[in-house]
Amino acid sequence: MGYNPAVVGKFEILEHPADVGFRAYGMTLEELFANAAEALLTLACELDGIEEREQRTLYASGGDLEALLFSWLAEILATGDSEGMVFRRAEVKELQPPGGSSGGEVRGVVYGEPFNRSRHRPGTYIKAVTYHQFRVERTDGGWSATVYLDV
Repeated sequence: MGYNPAVVGKFEILEHPADVGFRAYGMTLEELFANAAEALLTLACELDGIEEREQRTLYASGGDLEALLFSWLAEILATGDSEGMVFRRAEVKELQPPGGSSGGEVRGVVYGEPFNRSRHRPGTYIKAVTYHQFRVERTDGGWSATVYLDV
């Protein structure tokens, strides 16, 4: 099935016995990376309670599309964890896909604020992004990615 945002949406949560996962969609790679980040953020904390008070510029690189998306999601997770932040939104500012002998790069911005136990409703505690069944695929209407997280 091709990507049709009216039917499919941005992402869907996938059931797995030990972990949690999602499948993200995008008409472009930039949209795919932003929607995958939104799926990750949605699982980590209820987005409605998060205000965009601060922003962090993030950079990731990878030798192929899977490694690039993996690095992007891992960077978002690590930044939030190390700084005690929760993020509401991620925006891809620049994406250079891997090609030939050169790896790819993505630069983006995440928006959020420091975690506040009285205001934020945490979701699933995510330990790490995993390579378990990790896949980025071109579809008839764009791109899809399957991602599982260690919880």
